[in-house]
Amino acid sequence: MARFPGVANERDLFANFERMRRQMDELFDRRLAPQRGGGAFSPAVDVFYTGDPPRAVVRADLAGIEPAEIELQARGRELVLSGRRRPDEGEGERVYQQLEIAHGTFRRVIALGADVDSSAAVASYEDGILTVELPLTQPPPSRNVPIQRGEEPREP
Repeated sequence: MARFPGVANERDLFANFERMRRQMDELFDRRLAPQRGGGAFSPAVDVFYTGDPPRAVVRADLAGIEPAEIELQARGRELVLSGRRRPDEGEGERVYQQLEIAHGTFRRVIALGADVDSSAAVASYEDGILTVELPLTQPPPSRNVPIQRGEEPREP
């Protein structure tokens, strides 16, 4: 992982807790969906680091969602993915035996392991998979910080 500056060498210890929380939220949303007439859902994502130049790649499973219904915002070490999956508006009356494909609004805040250059981010959408590539920025160099005495004037 040394090839990707600013990316932590170990996996986020809380990533599994976040995944478990999301799955519990989805479970309760599905259980309550018939009573609410639909509900929010959370699309599955993969995040990895690759390439020369180094970049973070986020892939999101958004099958059945039009790209115009998706919004992306990159800031610092986060990618915010939001949008809406509209219910299927088929012709005629329907009686469902099974209804598992979630629809409604969604919002995912995806924590990234490094700072990214949001102005150079690119996104593509193919076969229901959204792929966002975010170039990594170089971490700022460390510097010594001088310590001043209380009575000395501070330099700006």
